[in-house]
Amino acid sequence: MKKFNQITLILLVLIIAQSCKIKKEEKITSDSFRSEIEKLMIEKNVPALAVGIIEEGELSQLEVIGKLQFKALTTDSTSFDSINRDPAPDDAIFNIASLSKPISAYLTLTLVSNGDWDLDEPLCHYWVDPDIKDDPYLEKLTTRIVLTQQTGFDNWRWNNETGKLTFNFEPGTEVKYSGEGFEYMRLAIEHKFNKPWEELADSLLFKPFGMKDTRFLWDDDFHKRRYAIEHDKEGARYLYKQRTKNAIASDRVLTTIGDYSIFAVNVLKATGLTEEVYNDMVRSQAKVREGVAYGLCWYIMQNYDKGEAALTHTGYDPGVCTKVVILPKSKRAIIMFANGDNGFDIIERVEDEFFGNIDELSDTTNAK
Repeated sequence: MKKFNQITLILLVLIIAQSCKIKKEEKITSDSFRSEIEKLMIEKNVPALAVGIIEEGELSQLEVIGKLQFKALTTDSTSFDSINRDPAPDDAIFNIASLSKPISAYLTLTLVSNGDWDLDEPLCHYWVDPDIKDDPYLEKLTTRIVLTQQTGFDNWRWNNETGKLTFNFEPGTEVKYSGEGFEYMRLAIEHKFNKPWEELADSLLFKPFGMKDTRFLWDDDFHKRRYAIEHDKEGARYLYKQRTKNAIASDRVLTTIGDYSIFAVNVLKATGLTEEVYNDMVRSQAKVREGVAYGLCWYIMQNYDKGEAALTHTGYDPGVCTKVVILPKSKRAIIMFANGDNGFDIIERVEDEFFGNIDELSDTTNAK
């Protein structure tokens, strides 16, 4: 009888726990909240929103709301027809803008974990940009400096009056967000291994993780029918020229909410990383302001939710707003994509619903 009572108690606890879990998951997708989000999307001219939720280290929920596009009007080479894809499918393809950087960083850290790359070796041993070939700071530029956003470069060289790559400060002494740094790192790695970036990503991340819908380069047959087209603040679509060759590390990865959620699960599990490299990745290394710093690529926010630190990253391109938030201690994460310039208004509302009142912590300064 005593054993029976113990079994009954265990079952009761499991049922209560499962009920709590289901209730928490429904918080994001309840009819009332979904209705609120759909109204906000119409108000803000955002056709589609994709959300992935991870709890206890496992994917718990995926949802794509809305349409691939508002209007099917285009005469460019990547014309779209979403009439038969309305609403947007769960496997809708999004340009994720700078959420590409965590993928490229994780690829690099996998090489480090394999003993094939050194975080602190000067990148000039493998690649030197002609614009800075005689600069005395050249030897100070390392992978660690790139991933902690301390290169001294502008976001892009065309931000300079000369249009050339320039060190604005000594690497490692200040923090300044830079896509150029990621491209410098990519070129160094490509030169060492004599392989294009997309091939390295495919062999080291996408295939091992099962990210079958993720690409660095556009494939018309693969992407066109389910692509979430970028829209401006008024709801008009942008005419993008898709990248079909010469992948970049910092931007324009094409993926689904399901695939990026798989990536986030593997980040939580430190798949392919040594313990030392993982700890280095999640450690604050370059202070941005009080309570906020860069780790290796990740924007680390202390006391993000109930005293727990979060790894975050955002992305913005014209017509694209994206964000990922990962909490390593509690093994939770949320990933959000929106295909409109006003997308962060939607993303912030969903994030607030998931984590509670975090308005004072909301930050999109690392979106480029």
